[in-house]
Amino acid sequence: MRKFFDSFVDRYFHDEEAIIFTLILVAALVVLLTMGSYIAPLIVALIIAYLLQGMVNTALRMGLPYLPSVIIVYVLLVSGFMAILLLVLPQAWNQLVRLLNELPRLINEGQNLLMLLPENYPNLMTEQQVQEFIRGLRGDLATFGQYVLSYSIASLPNVFNGLIYLILVPVTVFFIMKDKGQLLAWVGGLLPRHRPLMRQIWTEMDLQVANYVRGKVLEILIVGSVSYVSFMVMGLNYALLLSILVGLSVLIPFIGVAVVIIPVAAVAYVQWGISSEFFTILAIYAVIQLLDANVLVPIIFSETVNLHPVAIIAAVLIFGGLWGLAGVFFAIPLATLIKAIINAWPSRPPDSDTKSDEGDSATMLAEDGGDSVGGHN
Repeated sequence: MRKFFDSFVDRYFHDEEAIIFTLILVAALVVLLTMGSYIAPLIVALIIAYLLQGMVNTALRMGLPYLPSVIIVYVLLVSGFMAILLLVLPQAWNQLVRLLNELPRLINEGQNLLMLLPENYPNLMTEQQVQEFIRGLRGDLATFGQYVLSYSIASLPNVFNGLIYLILVPVTVFFIMKDKGQLLAWVGGLLPRHRPLMRQIWTEMDLQVANYVRGKVLEILIVGSVSYVSFMVMGLNYALLLSILVGLSVLIPFIGVAVVIIPVAAVAYVQWGISSEFFTILAIYAVIQLLDANVLVPIIFSETVNLHPVAIIAAVLIFGGLWGLAGVFFAIPLATLIKAIINAWPSRPPDSDTKSDEGDSATMLAEDGGDSVGGHN
């Protein structure tokens, strides 16, 4: 066991920077797990400032000084946030309240649709089975309603925390962007001067993750906007609320598309029944998702994140379970970080010492053989 441990340490932790970087990762993980809720505004501000740096760099390339570039980008951020807060969210909330009020009617429509199954497919499903399924579904909905009510009451104290976020995060973002050089110099002073491992990981992360997160925000806006216009043209009820769901569906790869089609189809069915409008809405939804996957994503994500689909799903499940919607949004960047660390980590081949010994032995034998031949001559 000791030999295995020594071999493992010699292979993966023979470099001083690898040891320091491991300690930094462990310390960061401990801080997130123990004090994550307390420093959440700072983490959010750091992420927003990092994402906005691309716009600041664009302004700098246009010849603007650094501070005016930061101010322009910051004003655009605050203006967009206030527009969403004052214009979009109130309408979406009103549509959500209307939808909840009409939920009993939606359930009755769904129950009537299910009751047709025994008539059309008597060999596959009986009326008793449908009734048992409906009773179970009603019980689950009642439990969910009680959970939502209790959660809403329990979360009332968090309204004050939300107000703190609204004030503290924007102010912190501005100062992080304004004093970026000083902050980076301070952090760099805490790290070793010779750090090729950290530079390699940062270079890959800065290239892929920044493009991914900024591209994902743009993808959400485009998909949501196109869905809203399409639903409004068709006259679909709750168009804004459903288009927000469609836009957010791109956050969860492979799963979000299949989940969001359920409320879209349910609202369309209650409004029009099995009609041409119903199938047109489903066709529009399918076309939007196909164009997003085959046209929009290749255009936006010029630097693709090379991850296996199984790794993407695992990252969504793990980080989503740990940090909720934020974990889902940053699942792929976090998985990319892990992949970058694995690829850049310095390691020695496990048989390097053995090959070196074998090489030395072969050299000695060759020299002895040469001496023997020379003696015979």
